[in-house]
Amino acid sequence: MNTFGRLLRLTSFGESHGPALGGVLDGVPAGFAIDEAAIEEALRRRQGGRSDLTTPRRESDKVRFLSGIYEGRTLGVPIAFVIDNADTRSQDYSQLSDLYRPGHADFTYQAKYGHRDPRGGGRASARETVVRVVAGAFCEQWLRAEGVHISAYLSQVGTVHYDDSHLYEAIHLTEGDKVLLQRRYEDVVPCPDKATAERMAAAVAEARDSRDSIGGVISCRVDGLPAGLGEPLYDKLSSRLASAMMGINAARGFEIGDGFALASEYGSAANDPFVPTEAGAIGQQTNHCGGLLGGISTGAPLTFRTAFKPTSSIGREQTTCRTDGTPTPLSITGRHDPCVALRAVPIVEAMTALTLMDFYLLHRAYSTAERG
Repeated sequence: MNTFGRLLRLTSFGESHGPALGGVLDGVPAGFAIDEAAIEEALRRRQGGRSDLTTPRRESDKVRFLSGIYEGRTLGVPIAFVIDNADTRSQDYSQLSDLYRPGHADFTYQAKYGHRDPRGGGRASARETVVRVVAGAFCEQWLRAEGVHISAYLSQVGTVHYDDSHLYEAIHLTEGDKVLLQRRYEDVVPCPDKATAERMAAAVAEARDSRDSIGGVISCRVDGLPAGLGEPLYDKLSSRLASAMMGINAARGFEIGDGFALASEYGSAANDPFVPTEAGAIGQQTNHCGGLLGGISTGAPLTFRTAFKPTSSIGREQTTCRTDGTPTPLSITGRHDPCVALRAVPIVEAMTALTLMDFYLLHRAYSTAERG
């Protein structure tokens, strides 16, 4: 489907090499002041062509709003927007129209629809995520007004790991940790630790220079969420987050809190004891659950990780088949990211924001109905 969300709904349209991509964001409350500079900054973080570690394709990514905003404030009606495609080189894909690229959606799109757009992957291209970043930037602004802060960052590239336990596991961040997260976008590699970012950059460059690609992991931490967001049983915040992250191109794994590591633990170590807080409320002593119990937020930081596979388009020779079944060697040329995870960090933040704002609106709708 091309629509995400329930009360807050994003419908996207467009292909990688079509005239434009765009979206309709419906459900944003009226009267909210929009910071367009913040939207432009979110788009810049996702942009290619900013370094030799990303695709050379450099789109301006200027968003044009067609409806839903007047004098800088939302009107409560659908917000429609488009982003023009300009830096396309469709000729790079002419040789791929009658074969199936390994790792790509060429084969499955052909099997499903019987017809496909081979230029840059068409609808299956990660270029579509520019729409999600625009919509997510709206939601992030709305959530910040509610005291919610979303921070995603690279925690792994290939075999290079960033020890982020002080960021990922802590119930309360130190001032130093907050500064680290604020600086995560200062380098081309969005990792809070500069030394680790440099080693990650070297790993990406090595893959690029060998005409190969490399995978990565993005960690995300959300502070300021209240307890009670999420719906049992089939609309859990955990399941909707998983759907949001796994809907991002090249995402291949998802875990909340300690995730798969909990499979090797005892319950006595995995459970998070409840304790009284200084403010007189109830809190958690630890956060192995990642801020969710029963699919509903606990009020502790929401933490999760998403794993991204290596970019499928590589210059090394591979074997594949043409559409008629004829085996053929393939070396992919053109402009591609050697590590898609580098540019996926703002996309993870955008999809997190879309998911959380939707649950905020659902929670308020039910609360209002109960009071009525």
